[in-house]
Amino acid sequence: MCKNFKKFDIPGLMLFEPSIFHDERGFFFEAFNQKNFELAIGENVSFVQDNQSFSKKNTLRGLHLQLEPFAQGKLVRVLYGEIFDVAIDLRKNSQTFGKYASVIISSENKKQFWIPSGFAHGFLVLSDYAEVFYKTTDFYNKDSEKTLLWSDNDLGISWPGNKDNFIISDKDQSGSALRLFKEEL
Repeated sequence: MCKNFKKFDIPGLMLFEPSIFHDERGFFFEAFNQKNFELAIGENVSFVQDNQSFSKKNTLRGLHLQLEPFAQGKLVRVLYGEIFDVAIDLRKNSQTFGKYASVIISSENKKQFWIPSGFAHGFLVLSDYAEVFYKTTDFYNKDSEKTLLWSDNDLGISWPGNKDNFIISDKDQSGSALRLFKEEL
């Protein structure tokens, strides 16, 4: 894994940019290195589950969160296409509670977004199709899953594109507002 990374104003979030080696055959890069990753984020992490999704343009997935004791950190990358990726700080006593960070990650830029536990996560597909892969630090548990409403005005997320064209599941369309969500934590 690369040693080039960006920290955000929201503590804990990081964007990793790999060193890519190109030659006449194509390219090579180290997608993940446990030692370098832990040095960068400053803690030991064990990944226990890999998830992969395939979605068409304008699909919005999220904003999802796993509560304790199944809270998940996620390391997100795009294998094909491009997404607008969002993480919202929902850590109970955080100074940046309710704030979000967004990034564009793609198969072309090969960046990876580290989202620690305590954050809601979602993404919007910008390309015709996108295949998203992410590692998680805990197993999925249906009873611990919560959904934050992607369009909540209190979040103020600047989603790109025409919201009328978004493809959103019923579950994601009926997520909780931030003000109600805080009471659930």
